[in-house]
Amino acid sequence: MKVFTSKTQKVGEIGEKLASMFLMKHGFTILESNFSTFFGEVDIVAEKDNIIHFVEVKSIRRNFIENNRGETVYNPVENLHEKKIKRFLKTTQLYLLEKHIDENKLWQCDLLVVFIDTDQKKGKVEVFESFV
Repeated sequence: MKVFTSKTQKVGEIGEKLASMFLMKHGFTILESNFSTFFGEVDIVAEKDNIIHFVEVKSIRRNFIENNRGETVYNPVENLHEKKIKRFLKTTQLYLLEKHIDENKLWQCDLLVVFIDTDQKKGKVEVFESFV
């Protein structure tokens, strides 16, 4: 199990928990969390309607992304660059091989962005299906 020590890591941990709760609320079954390989990590592996979803979670405190006029100054989706996507795909392939998943099984890669309002103790989740 991962140990989160920095503020950024703790925000990420909260975001992953909120993302898992969001997925379960929407009928997903969580198969695994934080599947790690030499290439990288998949935050959540879930299944719904016989489709495996490899989920990348990006979490950020809402007060960090907006200025005092409520304008967005940072978009966590921008953090998902080509090199990270390639590592993510390699990790998904290793998951499929390691778990002996039938090559005809449907799967996709989704991105969940979790905006955390630490003052209000609330979170908002935005879903980007099939980001790859």
